[in-house]
Amino acid sequence: MIGRISGILAEKNPPQILVDVGGIGYEVGVPMSSFYNLPNIGDKVTLLTEFIVREDAQLLFGFLTQDERTTFRQLLKISGVGARTALAVLSGMSVAELVSAVARQEVGRLTKVPGIGKKTAERLLLELKDKLPTAPGVATTSGGVYVPDTSSDILNALMALGYNEREAASAMKTLPEDVTVSDGIRQALKLLGKG
Repeated sequence: MIGRISGILAEKNPPQILVDVGGIGYEVGVPMSSFYNLPNIGDKVTLLTEFIVREDAQLLFGFLTQDERTTFRQLLKISGVGARTALAVLSGMSVAELVSAVARQEVGRLTKVPGIGKKTAERLLLELKDKLPTAPGVATTSGGVYVPDTSSDILNALMALGYNEREAASAMKTLPEDVTVSDGIRQALKLLGKG
């Protein structure tokens, strides 16, 4: 099992990249959520990976975050969802957006992903309930019911200010749970070096 790959980013051809590891080039499929946050060609990159062996292929998929890989693995457990469909879901929405869609049971949000029809979307919502990592900005009760959370407002504000989701989520981890939206944004900006 290949669990992680680290090397020089040699090529970017969405949704695939080529990572040079000691002179060997590994073709790695990545969701667009990871693709947009990759370093420049020629820079060092480290990806968490999922290696899939099929009768007709050996496929390597890479992710910048543990949540993305965990979500990808959960998607693969659903009947009728293969690696390409799971990659499409993570390319069409972030993990936080997927968690939110599942918590709110938003079929329409999932059907906007290319290749996901209404029946597949309904199956995803049903089978992913209570099985996804908890993403910042999405709070649920023990029954899986969506509860408004100030962290989603803070996250959206930071992303509107130009930070990517990973940077914003990282800064938010240090905020107190009872922080107000305005204080949370102010404290997160200080952490991100623009306060």
